[in-house]
Amino acid sequence: MPDLLRLIGLARSTFYYQVQSQQKPDKYAELKEKIQQVYHKEKGRYGYRRIALVIRKDGVLVNKKVIEKLMAVLGLKSLVRPKKYQSYQGAVGKIAANLLERNFVAQRPNQKWVSDVTEFKVEQQKLYLSPVMDLYNGEIIAYETATRPHYSLVGNMLDKALKTLGEKPKLVLHTDQGWQYQQAQYRHTLRSRGVKQSMSRKGNCLDNAAMESFFGTLKSEFFYLKRFESIDELKAGLDEYIHYYNHDRIKLRLNGLSPVEYRTQAAA
Repeated sequence: MPDLLRLIGLARSTFYYQVQSQQKPDKYAELKEKIQQVYHKEKGRYGYRRIALVIRKDGVLVNKKVIEKLMAVLGLKSLVRPKKYQSYQGAVGKIAANLLERNFVAQRPNQKWVSDVTEFKVEQQKLYLSPVMDLYNGEIIAYETATRPHYSLVGNMLDKALKTLGEKPKLVLHTDQGWQYQQAQYRHTLRSRGVKQSMSRKGNCLDNAAMESFFGTLKSEFFYLKRFESIDELKAGLDEYIHYYNHDRIKLRLNGLSPVEYRTQAAA
């Protein structure tokens, strides 16, 4: 052995130090196991920050930087694609003013809602999703899907959402300037319930960035990670994901709670 160490130019003390180091038990073995459990349970959707929050909720005090390093060692990386935004400074809408003005913070439930429509394509077919989100906790209050972007897509969603409200809600509902939101029926429904209508400036997606962010998360964590064979399969998956998003998916800004957990805790 001494001859071999001299041949490769390695000090004897260094060799035995490395041997002893490899024989020591891995002090992070249990933590690595927890990281892998959370990562696979969430189907690769969580990065190191959310995984750290989940582990802390289980009573383990750990620094998120340690989680980041161990995930790198384990070869684990969030599968979520980064979101990209483009801004266009358009004209002020004529149907309704921009009451929200990019202030996406709400102090109580049912103070500020946002809504929009997004499109999915499966096997040359399209599916449209129209959700409404409460900015207080990011919860999806109601949603509707349809294979055609008729007014009923938005109208049915609005009816579902308004059923969750009491009288005199003191609520602002913000959207872009899509044709559905300019319809007399939509505007009348809001007025009849005392809901103030707010609209983004023309062509400016950042005015409704909270809803755009949800669509980005939905497609990154759900739609892009699986191949769907039919519209029915996609619809069933959307139901499952939105339930997961509301009840189980933790948010950093909600102190590691899901939207429903945050609302329930605040109410209690």
